[in-house]
Amino acid sequence: MRHDADLAQWRHAGFAAQLPEHWRAPLGRLALAWAGLVLLAIADWIAMTRQWWDVSTYNHILFVPFIVGWLVWNRREVLAGLSPSAWWPGLMMLGGSLFLWLLGRLSGFDFASQLGAVLALQSAVAVLFGPRVVAALLFPLGYMLFLVPFGDELVPVLQTITAEIVIVLVGLSGTPAVINGVFIDTPVGLFEVAEACSGVKFLVAMLALGVLVAHTCFHGWKRRTLFLAACLALPIMANGVRAWGTIYIAQSQGIAFAEGFDHVFYGWVFFALVVAALLVGAWRWFDRLPEELGVDAAELNASSFLSKLADKRLSANGALLTLLTAIIAFASWQTVASRAEASMPVALELPPIPGWERIPFEPVNTWLPRAGGADRHLLASYHNANGQQVDVSLAIYAAQGEDRDASAVGEGALVPDTPWRWLEPGPASDGSRAEFLLANGTVKRFAQTSYRTGGLTTGSVARLKLAIMRDRAFVRRRPVMTLILSSREQDGIEPVDAVVKLREAMGDAGEWMDRAAGLR
Repeated sequence: MRHDADLAQWRHAGFAAQLPEHWRAPLGRLALAWAGLVLLAIADWIAMTRQWWDVSTYNHILFVPFIVGWLVWNRREVLAGLSPSAWWPGLMMLGGSLFLWLLGRLSGFDFASQLGAVLALQSAVAVLFGPRVVAALLFPLGYMLFLVPFGDELVPVLQTITAEIVIVLVGLSGTPAVINGVFIDTPVGLFEVAEACSGVKFLVAMLALGVLVAHTCFHGWKRRTLFLAACLALPIMANGVRAWGTIYIAQSQGIAFAEGFDHVFYGWVFFALVVAALLVGAWRWFDRLPEELGVDAAELNASSFLSKLADKRLSANGALLTLLTAIIAFASWQTVASRAEASMPVALELPPIPGWERIPFEPVNTWLPRAGGADRHLLASYHNANGQQVDVSLAIYAAQGEDRDASAVGEGALVPDTPWRWLEPGPASDGSRAEFLLANGTVKRFAQTSYRTGGLTTGSVARLKLAIMRDRAFVRRRPVMTLILSSREQDGIEPVDAVVKLREAMGDAGEWMDRAAGLR
């Protein structure tokens, strides 16, 4: 048979030297399609590449393209026994991927646009190669999802978990300590479980490694699931031990020595030992060699299910033309929708709040909420007859996008590179989220944040992003507003109570913001 001859030629000549004839044209079409898709989402690919290279949390992603290439190369003999054919249901997958990319770009939601960019490459394989090839490449294609940087959203939770583990271990080791959110006060000094100490870097890298090992070294799903559970639990526990070890060493050797030891030993050696221990511990249960693919060309060709799917064919050139047309269409859609901006008031004017008097805003301990890219931003303070004082920040954006994202990391109440640190979550009212901040280890502040667009008032970034996606996709010109109510703990005055009372006097926060922006 022709496929047998191609396979024998591939084995002897090598993939790079001689492609099977029935693969040459499809691979050429895929290269053209991928070039168009990368060009469409070039801003996202540049942003992802910078994160892989510059952000230590994502340095492990630099290996992912090589791992995917290795996984595909291992399947070269299986692929030689398959005939790629264009498949029209793949176009629906492509359309969904590009729509997700579009929504992410229009809303400034980088994770959505970057995920859509990667899914589009995967979908192009389905469009141009068909279901049998997708089945043969299912794991390598799925592993491409690790190209998308993720994990930052887990930092606050991991900080809290690490701090809780530390306080237990500190107590067991006999060191007196008091925990205050992510701050741990000991006799030798105040320690902070900072974002860099949350363990997210190790967790996401371990997850990527764990998925690869689970697939290549285990046959059964039970063992794979248990191994992945260990890959998630072990780095969290190990990071707690690492943070406790730093504090424990500081008790006898001093903080300076402990910090240096932490960066050298714990930063490199400790987690390498943890990975080694995990792999050695699981070694006896490995029941599959990495070379065992779990897929066979004959079985894929004989599958009745795949045969039914493969019947939904499309001409190869027609598929490529449709794919390229979709790229042009979504590029045009993105250009038109991104230019839609809401009209802005000449100036913001904060409506009066019954029982509260407006006074000039005077930042304390350099607390100054950030609203990068906002078209209007107003800061003020209010106080009442009981001596309570609340700082108010109201920002309005004509649109969301790159460099003007109301909910981006570093925007809002907690600004990087300032004395303020995230302490712990706080009590939130309807339509808001809340947190406690701490400066210089002593100054405590409570901040409550609400977002407003259309008729939605929420403290959820996810709900805000979804609303923005919907509006921008249908070219609705609605502004986005951010309201931050914050109070500092001082003279026995409880900051949470001050913010709650101001919000009650304000009435409906969404309507109050609308009046300030001249929308009512």
